[in-house]
Parts: sequence; C-alpha cells; structure tokens
Amino acid sequence: MTRRSCVIYATGIVCAHLLIVGIALVVAQVFQTMIHSRLKKEITLTEKSQVFESWKNPPPPVYMEYYFFNVTNPEEFLAGGKASVKQIGPYTYREYRPRENVTFLENGTKVYALNPKSFVFVPEKSAGNPEVDIIRTINIPFVAVMNELNSYSFFLRTMVSMYVSSLGVDLFMTRTVHEVLWGFKDPLMSKIHKIKPEVDEYFGLMWKKNGTHEGEFVFHTGEQNYLDYGKIDTWNGLREMSWWSSNQSNMINGTDGAVFHPLIDRNELLYIFAADLCRSIHLAYVEDVEVKGIQAYRFAPPSDVLMSPKQNPTNEGFCVPAGDCLGTGVLKVSVCREGAPIVVSFPHFYQADPKYINAVDGLNPNKEEHETYLDLQPTTGVPIRACKRAQLNIIVKRIQGFPKTKFLNETIFPIMFVNETATIDEDSASQMRTLLLIVTLVSNFPLLIIGMGIILLLVLVVLFCRNRQKKTAKDDTAYTQVSDKPEDSSEKPASQPMKNGSYIAMSPVEAQKC
Repeated sequence: MTRRSCVIYATGIVCAHLLIVGIALVVAQVFQTMIHSRLKKEITLTEKSQVFESWKNPPPPVYMEYYFFNVTNPEEFLAGGKASVKQIGPYTYREYRPRENVTFLENGTKVYALNPKSFVFVPEKSAGNPEVDIIRTINIPFVAVMNELNSYSFFLRTMVSMYVSSLGVDLFMTRTVHEVLWGFKDPLMSKIHKIKPEVDEYFGLMWKKNGTHEGEFVFHTGEQNYLDYGKIDTWNGLREMSWWSSNQSNMINGTDGAVFHPLIDRNELLYIFAADLCRSIHLAYVEDVEVKGIQAYRFAPPSDVLMSPKQNPTNEGFCVPAGDCLGTGVLKVSVCREGAPIVVSFPHFYQADPKYINAVDGLNPNKEEHETYLDLQPTTGVPIRACKRAQLNIIVKRIQGFPKTKFLNETIFPIMFVNETATIDEDSASQMRTLLLIVTLVSNFPLLIIGMGIILLLVLVVLFCRNRQKKTAKDDTAYTQVSDKPEDSSEKPASQPMKNGSYIAMSPVEAQKC
C-alpha cells in the first residue's frame, strides 16, 4: 500500500469518527445538559454561589424618576368642569437597596433578609430643584378625612367641614415638590394627632420611606429546585394576604423582581410580588432585545393584569368589597393602605379604559414612555434592564356635608407617577458577555466536531479524486512499437545484439544473451 493510500484511509477513518461522535453528541445534547446542570447548581442564593454577592449588594444603579401632575384649573374643576393637568419632572433620586440581616434557614434552602431603601437626589438627572419648585395638587389628607367620615352622620360631617374651612384647608394644596414627596407638617393632620396620637401629623407620599424597608422577606435559595430560585416563601411572616376577596388574589407569587431562575423560556409567565401594590402580577414575553451586546427576552405585564373583571373574571378577587369593581387599567389599593381612596395604574392611564384618560385634560399615554418591562438574559435569568412605571391616583367625589365637593364629578385624579429604572453596569455586562461566550462555545462543541468532520470529508474527497486522476493517467500510457518488420541481420554488424521490439515507457533494454 502506497503512502498516498495510507493518508486517504486514515483521513476517512478520522472523518467517520468525528461525524459519528459529533452527531451522537448533538442528538444526546450531552454538553447542553452538562451546562444546564451546572447553571442550576451554581445560580442559587447560597454563600458559595457566584450570584449571592450581587444579590446581596446589587451593582447596577437604580434611579427613581418622579413626575407630578400640576393642576392648572382648580376653580373650574371645583365648579364641575374637567380638570387640566401639566406634567412636570423628572425629579431623580439614586436608590440604594442592600440586603441586610441575611440569615440562612432550613439547611440553606431558604434565606431571610431585609431590603431597606435609601434615596439620594441627583440634580444632573432632574428637571428642577424639588425644594424650590411649587406644584398644585389634590389635598390628600383632606380627601382621606372626608373618605373616613363618609360613613358617619351628616351632622358630624357638616361640623367637621366647617372646622376644616376655619383652618384654611381646601381641596387643593400648593406645596414644594420636596414637601409633597418627603413630607411636611399638615395643619389638619396635626389637629387630628392631638385627638388621636396614633395618627401622624406629617404627610408625604414617601414619608418614612427613606431608609426603611417594605417588610421581612424569606426567599427560596433554589438549592432544592432551581425553578424556586429567588421566590418569596413568606412576607412579614405571611404566605398569603388577607385583604383581597379571593384566595387566588391573596397569593404571594414569584420573586421580588431582583432575580429569576435560569433557563427562562419564552412561553412561560413570570410572577413578581409588588409590596407597594399589595399584590402579585405576572409578566409575559414580548420580544427579543439586545442590551449592551447581551441578548435578552423582554417581559411585560399583559393587558389582562389590570383588566376589568367583566373581561377577565380572575380579577374579581381584587374588588373589595366583593362586587365593588373599578374599570380596566386601575386598581384600588386603599384596602391595604388605610386612609385615602388610593388607586394605582400605569402612567397616564396607559392600557386603561378611555373614560379615565378622557376625564382629565393633559394625559397622553404611550407605550414607549409608560410601559413597564423587564429585560432578562434567558440563560442566567439575570435582569439586564428593568423599567417599573406606576402612577398614584386618588378618587375624588361628592361627599354630603362638605360643600366644597358639591359640584364635583367623580374622578380618578392623577397625582404623580414614578419611573424606576436600572441597567446593568459595564463591568457586569463585560463579565456576562464572557460567561455567555464560554457557555456558547461549550454548548456548541459537538457542532465544532461535526464541522471538523465535514472539513476532513472534503479533504478526503479531494485526495480520492486526485488519486483517481493519477491512476487513470498511468493506465492510459501507450506501448510504442519500434518496428513490425524483423531486422535484416545481414545488414547489421554481426557484433550488434538483437534489441527488444517495444518500449514500455522506458529506454530500450538490451536483450540478455542465452
């Protein structure tokens, strides 16, 4: 066997082995299974895991942008007309949210933590100075008092109304942004505080929320089941709430929005428990996006989350008392927040019934500015970019005994909305890209083997074809006849030997003498 043949046979054997092994690995998904198994073990809330430290101290900066609706025609609204508002802001604050008092429970399968939040004003990202800018908005303490007295006698309501008027308290108040947001000493609440000390004399939308937490959480670490990674086990010692009117609505589902299990599928629903909304919401896949060179899945709340019970019967449990339901796009949360009739929605009543949008001039809902969404890297489940947007509203209506409400049309009045944003930082993004590159290479290693096998197959074909060409050329070489006639020995010298009569691709060979 020639050297060329050995090379061809060796190439064929190696090629066959590579193709067989590569195809077998692809079919069996050996490397993908290995990577997935590794991810399920590594992405857990345990001290040894690589994600624990980033969960405990999140590196991406979180910004809270507050926008307020300044009322431009209070007299016209009090006279029974439509309110007109103008959006001002943003007033941006950097939010810090470290996990504190972290304690592992039940052999590391659960972890207890507090999540205090603190806020620092960021002037370069803001539209003005909150301590200087003035806004006119609904006097929420006054509306809360009227709402509380609505079940009392007409005589008592009338007496309170006269007293409130003597204090100079009106349905609208004019305050600085800082006061409305972080608190001020309210004259009406101060009077009530003297009678009922448990009532705070200060009021602010974020009063006592700077440096405080939203409750005590116990999370699943994912040690037993990777699908439970980051899910809430209890909140303030509760596994379910009690203020809604159905068991399903009272369930505490999902994570707190900071982490999600790895290997996310486009077809699944992701659940988040929002303590500020007093309920769990679900997110559905929207589209594939790219953030800082990282591929991600975008999830957002579908329209049925705040849909009217008439269109989505599962939302009947959020009607309290049972049957007392609002329309699509709004949720009354006063059941878990005593006081004013507070209603939450998406900004500018995005995805809400048009009647709420048309009740107030100056609203312009749109998806780009008002949609809540979450961009998740599907392999690791890490949030790459998040944008949580929620609007705070209050129900304003006529209440007998309070003449100032005599001509009011019942309105869900917008107060402010917040845009909470976070995007992965550059260092974390670089580490994520490196990790995903390694995962991709390892997962696709069988394809590399198949690719090498195909290349060797092409080399084998070329070698085989060239070998055939050489063999054909050799077989086609002709025998050249010197002469068909025997030579006349008389004409030749006697000493000249007889010669062979043909050439075989060689010089003539002398015949051997006998």
